[in-house]
Amino acid sequence: MSIRHGLLALLDQGPRYGYQLRTEFEARTGATWPLNVGQVYTTLGRLERDGLVAPDGEDEEGHLFYAVTEKGRAELRAWFDTPVPRTNPPRDELAIKLAMAVTVPGVDVQAVVQAQRRHSMKALQDYTRLKARALTGGPSAGAADGAELAWLLVLEQLIFQAEAEVRWLDHCETRLASHRAQPAAAGAQTPARRRVKEHLGER
Repeated sequence: MSIRHGLLALLDQGPRYGYQLRTEFEARTGATWPLNVGQVYTTLGRLERDGLVAPDGEDEEGHLFYAVTEKGRAELRAWFDTPVPRTNPPRDELAIKLAMAVTVPGVDVQAVVQAQRRHSMKALQDYTRLKARALTGGPSAGAADGAELAWLLVLEQLIFQAEAEVRWLDHCETRLASHRAQPAAAGAQTPARRRVKEHLGER
């Protein structure tokens, strides 16, 4: 998630202060990735340092507004025009957990997979209910000016992601079962195993 470019996109529509940016960011993403005001102002400070935004006055309550610069608009357009790279995928905690589980003695990997599947299925059901509410104009439907569509796009991405995770967990369980069966099947066919059986008088 690029908070930096998300804030630039909001400022491209007009000057805003920190709390406004936080509120609008969360409205457009359905608060899927909540921000705190400190995080927003830290990012604004970096954007100002890089010449992408500039202070744009204060209101009567002392809120400091920021406006995007031409350099900032160019940065934003480049972000929109450039595909999100997949050459360095983000670390996935679940994939790391399973990779560790299959190599650590004493871990019931199947139980880990089943527990995660239950959790992922519940998340999928929750996302699906939220989508139904959004489509019928419920409390999570979002605001005007495209916020409802923005929230639906984010929500549907979460649904597809949860569906893919459940399918992957099914695949993991099949792979684990296959892996458990391989040593016994392979071992039964090795000449060394046959010689050991013959030596012990087993046929």
